[in-house]
Amino acid sequence: MDLTDYKILACLKENARQNATDIGAKINLSTSAVIERIRKMENSGYIGQYTVLLNRNLLGKDLMAFVYVRLEHPKFYENFVSVIKAHNEVSECYYIAGDFDFILKVVADKTKGLEKVLNDIKSINGVSLTRTSVVLSTDKCDVCLLPDDKEIN
Repeated sequence: MDLTDYKILACLKENARQNATDIGAKINLSTSAVIERIRKMENSGYIGQYTVLLNRNLLGKDLMAFVYVRLEHPKFYENFVSVIKAHNEVSECYYIAGDFDFILKVVADKTKGLEKVLNDIKSINGVSLTRTSVVLSTDKCDVCLLPDDKEIN
């Protein structure tokens, strides 16, 4: 990966639907060169997927919380993860070190929805403790990481 690849990634981060011609015009590169570089970054795994970011508030999912979960024993890990993967309101699940074993990002429609999710989580075999933090506002939500801007611009 070189500076040109990072510039392409910065363009795709801004808008993954923009075409190679527009990207090429922004970074002084031919359309075919942009397409080839994108293809190489996809094949090498630098670009893992393209997706859409939904506005959860417009979808009625305006309550977000982080739930910290502790398991009684590591033997419950696989079952816990399989149950969480199937739970639609859990959008992210991280296995962590420290006082808790997992951090879950939960999105719900209202407090009753969060209450149901919390009860579901607490009823999973092996869960011994949970702590919940409700998100009041989001000041930064960056789903794509790039090198410092000074390296790209």
